[in-house]
Amino acid sequence: MVKEMRLDSSPLSLHKQKHVLVKFAVSFLLTGLAFRLLFSDSFFRFSAETPSLAEQKTESPVPVAETSPPPDQSPLPLDLPDNEIQTFQNETEEAEAEQEAGKCDIFKGDWIPDSSGQRYTNETCRVIESHQNCMKNGRPDSGYFYWRWSPRGCDIPRFDPQKFLDLMRNKSWAFIGDSISRNHVQSLLCILSQVEQAVEVYHDEEYRSKRWHFPSHNFTLSVIWTPFLIKATIFEDMNGISTSEIQLYLDKLDKVWTDQYESLDYVVIAGGKWFLKTAIFHENDTVSGCHFCPGKNLTDLGFEYAYRKALQLVLNFITSSKHKPLAFLRTTTPDHFENGEWFSGGYCNRTVPFKEGEVDMKDVDTVMRNIELEEFKKAAEIGSKNGVVLRLLDTTSLSLLRPDGHPGPYRQFHPLAEDKNAKVQNDCLHWCLPGPIDSWNDLVMELLVNGDKYQ
Repeated sequence: MVKEMRLDSSPLSLHKQKHVLVKFAVSFLLTGLAFRLLFSDSFFRFSAETPSLAEQKTESPVPVAETSPPPDQSPLPLDLPDNEIQTFQNETEEAEAEQEAGKCDIFKGDWIPDSSGQRYTNETCRVIESHQNCMKNGRPDSGYFYWRWSPRGCDIPRFDPQKFLDLMRNKSWAFIGDSISRNHVQSLLCILSQVEQAVEVYHDEEYRSKRWHFPSHNFTLSVIWTPFLIKATIFEDMNGISTSEIQLYLDKLDKVWTDQYESLDYVVIAGGKWFLKTAIFHENDTVSGCHFCPGKNLTDLGFEYAYRKALQLVLNFITSSKHKPLAFLRTTTPDHFENGEWFSGGYCNRTVPFKEGEVDMKDVDTVMRNIELEEFKKAAEIGSKNGVVLRLLDTTSLSLLRPDGHPGPYRQFHPLAEDKNAKVQNDCLHWCLPGPIDSWNDLVMELLVNGDKYQ
């Protein structure tokens, strides 16, 4: 090689050598430029498709092909704070882990069309109260029958009345709370009546608390009316007209249900809307404050204070009791009054469910549900140590999506028969029977049979 270079050392040879070197240099530069352009374009594509370090898992690098979001998801915004990115990542990983473990949140989902329709009618069920008997009262539409609750990530079967009664042989069950609890127990009775008719064996003077017996299964089902769950003196008639403020004793439970507690195998407990009423609070045998009592020269402690105190007292009673029934805490029920309240011309005339994101929960419902979730979590931890099983029946969000399921003006018999423009009171809180509240019993059944899977 050296020898050949020396032989080509003439001026002509040197000129040729320089010419070759120039050609080689130019070719090298052009090749380098082409590679640079190629890899530069690849770099920008890679940068656009690769998430930031905050979005990647720290265990190992993730191939580019696996980091692109699936078609039904949006990439995280570039300016999302690190703590929110981490929260999103944690929630996603938890959801994926639950899905792999065969779990799902049965209270998150959608109402989907269901051609099977209602499970009973006002003719096949005789326990429907007149205010919820929308079919008899002349409600003209029936579309609200044809929807079912479908949790995301799993499927729950329809309530099986025969299976439920077989499980409840020689047992007792009570729904403890206000008129929504009574609405709920009537739904359950109507579904069960397709297998066996219950016999009413007790009612109080105002027919608010009742008890039924299923002879073939020796099963007792009750509704215990106690709107505050704690001791209260109420000066209100059946039409909601008050003559004085409610006296609420925040450190005393209502004996109407605690005296029956040891006879019960299952309980569904719920509070809620009554705490929004004007009330004077009593603690340690003295007045401690009030909720919405202008002119009384008392400290307005708010309904939140009273509701939390009441739930703490109730849940402490349950978790410390020697008697240990299976206990459900049902969350608050949202109403759907529009353009007013029940006393000021509010109405509900929608005929289809909302989709998620189309409606916001009212502030009071958000506050109540947050209190319920916080107090339930604390009580469940205590209960697990004491051998008490507590289960959350979180019907708030799924009920929020059903503005079409209320009686509206059809809480009365054919209210618009004589005058289509008549001004009548609407009921946008309770539920038509049959109606969306029937799906609450699907959830109850699932928690009864497979409750451990959702805890």
